[in-house]
Amino acid sequence: MTGTFGVIADTHGYLDPQVLTLFAGVEHIFHAGDIGSPRVILELETLAPVTAVLGNTDVDLGFRETEVVELGGHKFLVHHIIDVCAPATAIAQRIERQRPDVVIFGHTHRAYSEKRGGALYLNPGYAGKPRFCLRRSVALLHSRPSGLTVEVVPLDE
Repeated sequence: MTGTFGVIADTHGYLDPQVLTLFAGVEHIFHAGDIGSPRVILELETLAPVTAVLGNTDVDLGFRETEVVELGGHKFLVHHIIDVCAPATAIAQRIERQRPDVVIFGHTHRAYSEKRGGALYLNPGYAGKPRFCLRRSVALLHSRPSGLTVEVVPLDE
């Protein structure tokens, strides 16, 4: 299946208006935690269905820590904190058991995209309010017959 997925993380209660334009027309949106406010998810849901997970700063939002979703012939695992080089035992076992095509995470506030062990590991970067000279970004994940490609889109330019 061809299509595009929006990937966002670490909004911390702020949804940059640019995101609504960038994600217009996507098939699905993944929010990899540190949502900050349910309003962020409600706004994203005006564009497409959203799969969201709790981040380490989220309280009482009603989401799970990990989600596994199959869309467009691809399996996605979403979890907020993943140390790509040395994942915690529980999440490493879940990844091994689920065998996702894409592992989406946040927390580091840095964009990351790398194929490891048969899965694409993707962190869209930090999308919250501008602060601490952090580079802000989201990602578009394009599904084409030739495979998945990642486009990291800066929010500060």
